[in-house]
Amino acid sequence: MIPYNQLSLADIFSDCQEIYESDKPQFLSLLQQHIDLDEIVPASFRKHFYASTGRTRKYPYKAAYSSMPSHSAANPHIKQLYIDGHFCYAYKFGIVTNGLGIVRHIDFYNREFFEKHPEIILKKKSDSPDEDKSVHDARLLIPTLQDLFAAHPLINPNTFLGDAAFDSAKLYKELLSGDTFGRDADGNGLRFQKAYIPLNSRSGLENNDYSVNENGIPCCPNDLSLPMKHEGISKRKNGIVRYKFICPKVKWEKNPSTGKYHRVCHCDSPCTSSPCGRMVYLYPEKDLRTYPGTVRGSEEWNDTYKIRTTVERSINHFKDSFGIAARKTQNEKTLHADLILAGITQLIGVILADKIKQHQYIRSLKPLIA
Repeated sequence: MIPYNQLSLADIFSDCQEIYESDKPQFLSLLQQHIDLDEIVPASFRKHFYASTGRTRKYPYKAAYSSMPSHSAANPHIKQLYIDGHFCYAYKFGIVTNGLGIVRHIDFYNREFFEKHPEIILKKKSDSPDEDKSVHDARLLIPTLQDLFAAHPLINPNTFLGDAAFDSAKLYKELLSGDTFGRDADGNGLRFQKAYIPLNSRSGLENNDYSVNENGIPCCPNDLSLPMKHEGISKRKNGIVRYKFICPKVKWEKNPSTGKYHRVCHCDSPCTSSPCGRMVYLYPEKDLRTYPGTVRGSEEWNDTYKIRTTVERSINHFKDSFGIAARKTQNEKTLHADLILAGITQLIGVILADKIKQHQYIRSLKPLIA
C-alpha cells in the first residue's frame, strides 16, 4: 500500500523559503517553469497598465523622491534612502566580509565617520534615487576599506567582490592601482589584483578601436553578435599584463609535415589576410573598468562571483537573525552598539563552530542548535 502524506500550506511555505534562501536561481527557474503570469494577470490589466495615455508608470517614483525631505524630522542624521525598490529613513552602515561571509570590518556612517573622512563630499540629492544610492555607496567604499586595512594591517586580500553600485571608473582605478590603501613593508602600494563588479545597467561599455559586447569582449567586425575567443593572459617583460583574443572561427590544426599545431581561420569572408585570422590584444591598465584584472563573462568570472551569494546570506543574517533591520529606535548609540554586538555574535559563532569541528555552521548555528 502506498503511504500518503497530508500536505499543508505551512510545509509548502517552508520548502519554498528553504529553496529561496539556499538557491535563488533555482527558485526563480521553478517559478518560471510552473507559473504562467499570463494566466494570472488579465490581458485587459496589462493593456491598461501600458496604455499610451495618462501618466507613465516608469517615473512616478522620481516625483515622489524629489518631494520627500532628505532626512527624518525626528533626527537629521537619519537620512532618506532608496533600498530594494522602496523609500525609507534609516541609519546606514557598511560591512566588509571575507569570501566565507565572516565579518571583518564594520563602519557606522555617522557624524564621527564623516569627520574622520573629510574627503567625502556630500552632495544634494538628484531626481534619481537609484543614481543617488550608487553614487553614495561608491563614495563610501574606499574610506571604509581604508579603515579596514588601518585596523587590520595583516589582512591583504587580492580580490574584491561588490555589487553594481560600485561600478564607477574612478573606483576601479583606486581599487586596482596606486597606493590608495597605503604601502607594504617593501614600499609597494597596496591594491587589489582583481575586482568583480557587475556593470551598472544604466551604462554600458564603449571602445573607439573595435566593437565590444556587454562584457567588453571584442566582436567579429563582420558579425557584432559573434564574440572573439579569449586565448589567455600573458605578462610582458616590462610587467604589463596583456589579454589575447582571436577570431571565433579559428581552429588549431596539426600540420602533417611538421607535426606541429597552428591556427587556421575557416571564415568565408575573412577580415584580414592573415591565415591565422584576426587577433586583438588588450591591455587592462588602459581600461580597468572594462577589464578589472579578469575577463567579464568568463568562466572564472562566473565561478568567482558566485561567492557573492554567501556574502549576501551573511548580510541577511545581520538584518534578520540579529534584528538589525526594521528597528524602531532612533537612538544612534543604541543602534551602533547593537550593530557591533551583532558582529561579535557572528564571530563567537565562528569560533564555536571551529572548536567543535563543524565548519559548515560558521555563519549560522541554528541548524546545529535545532
